[in-house]
Amino acid sequence: MSRISARDTIFKLTFELCFHKPEDGRLYEDFLSENKLDEENLAFVKEFYEGIIEHFDELKQIVANNIKGYTIDRIFKVDLAILIVATYELKFYKKNSVNIVANEAVELAKKYSTEKSYSFINAVIASIAKN
Repeated sequence: MSRISARDTIFKLTFELCFHKPEDGRLYEDFLSENKLDEENLAFVKEFYEGIIEHFDELKQIVANNIKGYTIDRIFKVDLAILIVATYELKFYKKNSVNIVANEAVELAKKYSTEKSYSFINAVIASIAKN
């Protein structure tokens, strides 16, 4: 399984996190057991997801500070989850360039969100990277 597929899994877990606290939602071990992840990507997903849980409120605030004309409550939860994953990668993981992070986020938006979401997400990521 590729890193792209691992990010897809992280996105899905983060999407659930937008609705439920980790202890209230579906346990990520159960979710991961249904996905075929190799050892390396399993470790990547776990590290990422645990970091997102740890910094979730901070990540939401960073996103909120970088959207223009919207409040965070008006953002589609799919777009919010994508932005949280990208923001975590930019602010805490820091192993990929802004271009890679933005490209992966845009691909998730094209796959899971509306036709206009990917340009919105790209703009927010650019703002976060600049700040």
